[in-house]
Amino acid sequence: MKKSYIAVLVSVYCASVAAEQGFEPSAKSYSQMNHGGVGLIQMPTSRHNESGKFSLNYQDSQEYRLWSASVQLFPWMEATVRYTDVRTKLYSDDPDFSGDQTYKDKGIDAKFRLWQESEFLPELSAGFRDFGGTGLFESEYIAASKRIGPFDFHIGLGWGYLGSKGNISNPFCDLKDSFCVRPRGFSGSGGKVDYQKFFKGTASLYGGIEYQTPWDPLRLKLEYDGNNYVNDFAGALVQDSAYNIAAVYTYSDALDFNLNYMRGNTFGFGVNYKVDFNSVKQLKLDPAPKVVPVVQVANTDNLDRTQMNRDLYLNAGFMVINYALKDNEIVVTGRQISYRDEHVALERIGRVLASHLPAEVKRYRIVEVEAGLPQVETVIDAEKFVKAVRKESLTAVVTNSYSRKEPEVSNEPWAVELSESGFGYSADIFWSQTFGNPERFYMYQGGLLLGAGYQFNNNFSVQTTAKVDLLTNFDDFNFTVDAFNNNVPRVRTYIREYVSRSDVTMENLYGHWKDELADNWYAQAYGGYLETMYAGVGGEVLYKPIDSSLAIGVDLNYVRQRDYDSEVALFDYKTMTGHVSFYWEPFFLKDTLVTTSVGQYLAKDKGVTVDFAKRFDSGIVVGAYAAITDMSSDDYGEGSFTKGFYVSIPFDLFSLKSATGRGRIPWIPIARDGGQMLNRPMNLNDLTEVRSPFLR
Repeated sequence: MKKSYIAVLVSVYCASVAAEQGFEPSAKSYSQMNHGGVGLIQMPTSRHNESGKFSLNYQDSQEYRLWSASVQLFPWMEATVRYTDVRTKLYSDDPDFSGDQTYKDKGIDAKFRLWQESEFLPELSAGFRDFGGTGLFESEYIAASKRIGPFDFHIGLGWGYLGSKGNISNPFCDLKDSFCVRPRGFSGSGGKVDYQKFFKGTASLYGGIEYQTPWDPLRLKLEYDGNNYVNDFAGALVQDSAYNIAAVYTYSDALDFNLNYMRGNTFGFGVNYKVDFNSVKQLKLDPAPKVVPVVQVANTDNLDRTQMNRDLYLNAGFMVINYALKDNEIVVTGRQISYRDEHVALERIGRVLASHLPAEVKRYRIVEVEAGLPQVETVIDAEKFVKAVRKESLTAVVTNSYSRKEPEVSNEPWAVELSESGFGYSADIFWSQTFGNPERFYMYQGGLLLGAGYQFNNNFSVQTTAKVDLLTNFDDFNFTVDAFNNNVPRVRTYIREYVSRSDVTMENLYGHWKDELADNWYAQAYGGYLETMYAGVGGEVLYKPIDSSLAIGVDLNYVRQRDYDSEVALFDYKTMTGHVSFYWEPFFLKDTLVTTSVGQYLAKDKGVTVDFAKRFDSGIVVGAYAAITDMSSDDYGEGSFTKGFYVSIPFDLFSLKSATGRGRIPWIPIARDGGQMLNRPMNLNDLTEVRSPFLR
């Protein structure tokens, strides 16, 4: 007879009453389980690492090889993405399609802390494994953890894959009969969150202990497994024992190695690479900040203007466009090209100005310009600033000496003005990748984006970009045209034709106009070959107050599909596409940006895209997005709807010199034709980033 679910409450209570030594929270990071995410071996626990902790994991468990990445987005939320190689199954039965490649499955997990551990009460969390896919390991669980000295005790109640042993009655079944049976299979074409399955069907009690040995690098784990592996996707797996054991060896702050013995008959091993997204940094060989002399220059007649501009550029990373000295203030406009941290940049600029200007100049007005448009003005109180950097007062703080405001530069009598017209060029790197393809599990393309343009004035320019492939295996695609047939226009699924036809292609060629219409209002218009797959015309208007948590943009575009066999020819397909976008930094979620775009997509489907981005102290941004439209999952095809993940990394985390650029690493599980937006050549919210910094 199955134990009553009341046993769960009794077990949790017993695990929390014996804290005679007092409560001492662990200062170490918690180790990863086989499937990725903090846990024991196969079973998740309630534990969470500190916010910003990231782990890249590989686990070999005989029938399965698992690659996963886990990040602690918030102190109370952990997210994990995973690919599983099922060694006992082929990708398909057609060797011409996928050769001898084994089956690959992707999964997404999330865990939420419900209760923080205290002296007498355990930590309590709830989680969801593989909740947005084909559901090979689909599970829900509630877990509790309590640490006593070197021992960390865990107990949990699992459903689905984690609860297949069925050693306890489902407590929700007593509340409602519909919880007694778990629906089989998955809805739509996969990729959907099957809420109707949550906490249904058989349930299992599981638990375990993690022991920190006297030898600091070594931790031992013992686990009682809630799974019987009878219905495993790899085939029925023999379970000679319900207990699993493991040893975790911490080689360094960045590396863990583990060995495990599962089901009484299977050995496994794994490695975990760890990094803290909040504290990761790179040694910098930047010039030392300017020292403000005790005695400043006598008057502006002694000002070495050429040297001041040179110091602003070399020491403060500020490229001067123009400046004016009048009365008791200086107005300097330019672009910040080196220091993405606003406070570091402003202090360096202030130090340079204070070292060149006399004390009679009371205000430094710094106007940042982007793409020829003034974005924000920072007013520095020179006297307060100098006292703070000289540390003349214990209470003086540099950041209290300046404030941000709307730029006021339209009527300035510029002493020096550098032309914004003329030719320009740029070079960037790009990296595209896909996972789980039939030809190869991992396919990639990397190279250079070589840009050039002519700026007629501050408002109008002509731009072009050439894409040069330097490293790729996209030419291994067995099939060019995707065989999936439906009534949906092929707006993105010709991607293979576009990326594999040539090593050098014209990414875009367009004319671009932009301007500030009024305070807080910006506009742009563009026309030409706008992106890899589309040409046309479009425009955008953006409302973005300085340091506001909300910005609103509207874009509208008329486009025609480019011919993938030609640089300049076009196909017949054309459409209107555009969105109303809301950029919101919620006050209750620190360092997050939620972008919501409502409108019509390239395939003429209508709906909404939500993008959630979390920034860490290092500048690394982790994001996820999803597009829900009126296109059915049957019409969309595998994946049911558009979704993806990305990591945006500042370049200066890899360089010895400070820099302002960044790169983006995407992961798009399935990309089809629904919910696809135009890749506009410029986004006004990005152009005006400095007005309300998020990425910097």
